Amino acid sequence: MTAISYFIIKHKKLLIAIFVVAALLCAVLQMFVKVNYNMVDYLPSDAQSTTALNIMSDEFTQSIPNTQVMVNDVTVAEALDYKEKLAEIEGVTEVIWLDDTVDIKVPLEMGDPEVIEQFYKDNHALFSLTIADGMEKQTIADIQALIGPDNAVAGEAPELAEVQHSTGSEVINSALVLVPAIILILILSTTSWIEPILFLIVIGISILLNMGTNVIFGKISFMTNSVSPILQLAVSLDYAVFLLHSFSANRKKYKTAEKAMFYAIKGSMSTVAASAATTLFGFIALVFMNFRIGADLGINLAKGIVLSFVSVIVFLPALTLSVYKWIDKTQHRPLLPNFKNIHKVVMKAAFPVAIIVMLLIVPAFLGQKNAPFTYGFSDTVTTSRSGQDSMKIQDEFGHSIAMVLLIPEGDVAKEKALCEDLEALTHVTGVVSYASTVGSSIPSGYLDKEITQRFYSGNFARIILYTNTEAEGDVAFETVEEIQGIAKAYYGDDAWSVGQSANLYDMKNIIAVDNQRVTIIAVLAIFVVLLVTFKSAILPILLLLTIESGIWLNLSLPYFTGTSISFIGYLVLSTVQLGATVDYAILLTHHYMQNRKTALPNPAIRQSLGETFQSMLVSAASLSTAGFTLFFTSSNPIISDLGLLLGRGTLISLSMVICFLPALLIIFDKVVGKLTLKADFLQASHANRNEKKQDALPIDALINEEN
Repeated sequence: MTAISYFIIKHKKLLIAIFVVAALLCAVLQMFVKVNYNMVDYLPSDAQSTTALNIMSDEFTQSIPNTQVMVNDVTVAEALDYKEKLAEIEGVTEVIWLDDTVDIKVPLEMGDPEVIEQFYKDNHALFSLTIADGMEKQTIADIQALIGPDNAVAGEAPELAEVQHSTGSEVINSALVLVPAIILILILSTTSWIEPILFLIVIGISILLNMGTNVIFGKISFMTNSVSPILQLAVSLDYAVFLLHSFSANRKKYKTAEKAMFYAIKGSMSTVAASAATTLFGFIALVFMNFRIGADLGINLAKGIVLSFVSVIVFLPALTLSVYKWIDKTQHRPLLPNFKNIHKVVMKAAFPVAIIVMLLIVPAFLGQKNAPFTYGFSDTVTTSRSGQDSMKIQDEFGHSIAMVLLIPEGDVAKEKALCEDLEALTHVTGVVSYASTVGSSIPSGYLDKEITQRFYSGNFARIILYTNTEAEGDVAFETVEEIQGIAKAYYGDDAWSVGQSANLYDMKNIIAVDNQRVTIIAVLAIFVVLLVTFKSAILPILLLLTIESGIWLNLSLPYFTGTSISFIGYLVLSTVQLGATVDYAILLTHHYMQNRKTALPNPAIRQSLGETFQSMLVSAASLSTAGFTLFFTSSNPIISDLGLLLGRGTLISLSMVICFLPALLIIFDKVVGKLTLKADFLQASHANRNEKKQDALPIDALINEEN
């Protein structure tokens, strides 16, 4: 560190130039990073629906119907004209309507009303479209332009288009809310008007470096694109605060700013590194998710933490030494109280809070495991065009979700029997296949190739089903299980299913396993960091119990309030809250262990709270503000839920650290002393002897000692 500190101070102008140029380059490079909005792409390669998608893309030109278009007040002839125009729009690969299931030359009154009313009801025509992957935004806009505002477009593709349209503006809106809030927090917590600007410049450049270097991946998920910059800003701001506080303290000891910065870098390195390590391991745990969106976000956030750490240790000292005279000129008095007596409030609540937490910890643990979850975009706000159109279609035709079955081609009679069994299911409203549409009596070789290609590839037969369930939920997933069960009864493991409900069903099963794995990895990794940090067999358990209890309380609230949350937000939060807020527990415990060498438990914890509360408050204020900003500015339910959980969870973690942890440290004080290497706790007998010695001193000596 001596050599590094010396190099930074000596070559500060060169380092500033390198970071500025790199940031400008990364600002350009991030324009070439594509954003992927399709969560299905992040399912593991061995997932059932992923295999089905690969088969369909290899065998068929058509994909899964992912859009519904409703046109009002049209005749059958006018509906057919709309069908032709919809098929001509770029990005539309297939349009299915009534004429694909019944012979419309025959009067409709003679047909099956249940089949007909899936596509044509009370002069409303409902088309089922397939829109090519990646074309959603432009194609949906063209469809809306064709049918006008009085008609409706809904489904998976419009939801994706809505997300694509809103994400870019919402990232900017988040920044416009968060940055002023962070500046206000920093102004309140620093003593110079310039320091907040330095913080934002340094962390801002590290964010640009992180986003620009994503070009090596080619593309990132929409979640990473939306969440990563804001989390990186909120989580890594502490590192800059630690270093500049150390610099300010050392300036009182040394005459030159260079020497003060030299010792500031050396002195704050271990603190910043320890803080970054716990957050880093929390993010790295996401990499072990089978659902690869976790790895996408985890790698990006871990990379961001490393770049923030380097920026703070290298770029911030160089920049500060170049403008420290401005820092001196813009000093102001502290705007926050010193909080030295915060223990008078906190310690009164410590033991009652500890009792309440111990009573709630088991219900909270069980509640968070049984919280109601969502897995996709089905909760997209109804104020959007897509949400309103979906309600219009449901009012006329009810729910309709498309699903595709892929089975071996060859036995048409067997295929027809399968279709009949599928049609008999309670929530299956329609089946479109060769056997059900053309009939098993007409050999496929006698038909036009365009007709047979929709259903047969030479190796596989394609069956399209429609269900009247929501895209996800207990009923939807039970229906998927029934469909898959019947298909497997006929074809065994050679039957494959894909579609919005089938994809979300796979996602549910994969993420349920991911949750346990990621949590265990994160806890074990941070346990090791705490073990090395404190060299104690008991302190890592107490600190993890404190933060994990806060996480369980946070994640159990949806269960007890009966509100559903996004499982992706839930899973990411469980590691982010652990990695980001365990720093508060580390900071308080570190001060307690130091103070405990010269004071008994109660005085030691009171002093420690006074020394650390402001730092914890500033950090928690930044992180919770970032979370609530995501919640209020994002229309995407996944990002919004993550923001709410993060904002609320940070405040719960702070409360747990300042109320619950002090009680644990006092209760387990003797155990901590025995199971911690070189604890050197002050013993009560020694403290009593010291007090007696002081009492024996003359009054003048006692006064002088106090002074």
